[in-house]
Amino acid sequence: MSFLARPAMASLAARAMQRLTALADRRIASSLLGRYPEYPRNTRELTVPTSFGPARAVVYLPGPDAATDTAPGPTPDSAPPVHVNFHGGGYVLPPIQLDDPLCRFLAAEAGVAVVNVDYVVAPQHPFPAPPRQAYEIVRWVAGHGAEHGWDGDRLTVGGQSAGGGLAAAVARQALEAGDDEAPSIALQVLHYPPLDLATDARDKRAAIAKPMLRPWMADVFDSAYVPDPRRRTDPLVSPAHPSDTADLTGIAPAFVVTAEYDLLRAEGVRYAERLREAGALLDHYDVPGADHGYDQKDAETARDVYALIAAHVRRATTPGPGNTPRENQP
Repeated sequence: MSFLARPAMASLAARAMQRLTALADRRIASSLLGRYPEYPRNTRELTVPTSFGPARAVVYLPGPDAATDTAPGPTPDSAPPVHVNFHGGGYVLPPIQLDDPLCRFLAAEAGVAVVNVDYVVAPQHPFPAPPRQAYEIVRWVAGHGAEHGWDGDRLTVGGQSAGGGLAAAVARQALEAGDDEAPSIALQVLHYPPLDLATDARDKRAAIAKPMLRPWMADVFDSAYVPDPRRRTDPLVSPAHPSDTADLTGIAPAFVVTAEYDLLRAEGVRYAERLREAGALLDHYDVPGADHGYDQKDAETARDVYALIAAHVRRATTPGPGNTPRENQP
């Protein structure tokens, strides 16, 4: 075990990373706000009550007048579908603002209200708090559309990196709930997600010698998030690990995006195959020549992938034929 993999040290390191990245994230976010200027930033904030405390969320609304509190509320027939987005950050960092370009893009191109969630993170809130809170948030979004201007019956979830892991965990909890209170999820978007924390990062292989994700990062993130290694095989943490053999038939349809050079690519591919076997894989796209977090720097590649995500979200939330799962290997 490395020094940073010890839970106490991982917790200290994670807290230090939170402080050090706060200023950097603000600088990065200021540049990302200018990306894709053709998509306006029509937003408002709300607070979602959960058993883990109130969760702040930024809502991106389609349409140039949707951000004003004085604008007339949409009628039930005109309310847009809703997409709940979970940001990345290794379950430790809270960079909600870094997903601004994606949220603006989806609101405009998919015609959805995007609820960008500031969920609890480790080490202050270790597993299972983040996925449990994420599920509560999605249930709340599904049930409160009438008050806030979206159609909760046409709902999708998604996220990048750790946010993709949370989206997968939300879909799994909805499947296992098996009751009328479970949200009906039309699509789960898993964008370069971590889906196997039980396998040591040193045993994972990337297509390049020095991928963006390094083993020391996994030591900090994984040990801060799930301090007890025995719990890292939990299906809400590692659905791509061989120990999870549950039947996923009936889980929300999925669009899985992996990156060719990403250290996490193999587990994303494995989970896509598992979803395909369950009849739940709508599509799997492998971004060529890209590494983890590529969309933070490569605006044009990100635009292409965001367009694919938007097309899947729009299709999933638009009633009609042609929205059944299909197999599409990378």
